[in-house]
Amino acid sequence: MAAPIDSASDVVASKTSMPSLKSLSAVSPLTLRIIAECPVTKARACDLKLPHSLVNTPVFMPVGTQGTLKGITSDQLEDLGCKICLGNTYHLGMRPGPALIEKANGLHGFMNWKRNLLTDSGGFQMVSLVELSEVTEEGVKFKSPYDGNEILLTPEKSIEIQNSLGSDIMMQLDDVVSSTVTGPRVEEAMHRSIRWLDRCIGANQNPEKQNLFAIIQGGLSADLRKTCLDEMTKRDVPGFAIGGLSGGEEKDDFWRMVTLSTDHLPRHKPRYLMGVGYAVDLVVCVALGCDMFDCVFPTRTARFGSALVPWGSLQVKQKQYAKDFQPIDPDCKCPTCKRHSRAYLHALFKNDTAAMHHITIHNVSYQLTLMLSARQSIIDGRFPDFVKNFMRKMYPSSDQYPSWAVDALASVNITLDQH
Repeated sequence: MAAPIDSASDVVASKTSMPSLKSLSAVSPLTLRIIAECPVTKARACDLKLPHSLVNTPVFMPVGTQGTLKGITSDQLEDLGCKICLGNTYHLGMRPGPALIEKANGLHGFMNWKRNLLTDSGGFQMVSLVELSEVTEEGVKFKSPYDGNEILLTPEKSIEIQNSLGSDIMMQLDDVVSSTVTGPRVEEAMHRSIRWLDRCIGANQNPEKQNLFAIIQGGLSADLRKTCLDEMTKRDVPGFAIGGLSGGEEKDDFWRMVTLSTDHLPRHKPRYLMGVGYAVDLVVCVALGCDMFDCVFPTRTARFGSALVPWGSLQVKQKQYAKDFQPIDPDCKCPTCKRHSRAYLHALFKNDTAAMHHITIHNVSYQLTLMLSARQSIIDGRFPDFVKNFMRKMYPSSDQYPSWAVDALASVNITLDQH
């Protein structure tokens, strides 16, 4: 049974050596079956078999930081067709703690979720809580935002907690630096992430039950990314994530690092692009060969009254919707759009948090449906047309197309129409 995240003073630096590089994926409970590949782009539709259910990719994974998606229940999430969602190792490790969750038969039992879970490693808090953290070879020292105590998260401790949580996919602890950082710190973080991957592999007590994914680092340097890809793919872990992006860097740099990564990642392993949730980014990065995505964006933006629609977003708090009895999106089949009007949500938002609940359901449904539509278009052999139609709806005039998206899609042989 895992203990809570340790006080820094109680932990002795680990001296683990690199584990054997035999096929780790051979014993893993994960199978990726490629159903269809777009002959024009790098897009692909896969069936990802995990312990709790089959996941159809491309897939968007909603983020439930502390064992729930804010504002909706596990049953509602299941009813939307979600097959995999996220939990946060750092926050769950702090409270309620892994010992309690393990007594509930893991995070699945604790949150009553019968489908798959992915837990992050806690490493992202090195960026999001940067004022409270310090990185050494041993691990990451944090000052707890809850009580101010100093704690140490090591690769071994991250995996120990994730083993207790029982997630279907665990993420390695990586050395995360902001995507806007340049210089020697980026190279240091990349090499340390490789070393920490080896320590995570060595610490995993459940390789037959839980899948450990590596996280490719290297900032915005093609050379560093390539070095990291070469080294990490030697480990033959069950899956790979593209990390260290979507943190404020220029979009031209973003898409080039994504496509570099998918060019060098194994074809028969899932490819997870971390922290990406804007609709345009999702569609473009499917074209660039990514399978899995996550982001807090659809749930966070719902709490501000922003509903996701094929033409961008609809701000239900705006006065123009006070007497509008249409659903958020007339073509949407989600429970919110079936039952409630823009006028109702507009009125509700002024005095009842249920409005946030209804918009959260819609936004999650929008993201899941978008990826299902992309998948079906790949299977049907019409993915380039799907992309063009999506972009045409999103941007009323072709001169509004983001130049980075135009260039990224051109790199995989999609030329956007003028209209």
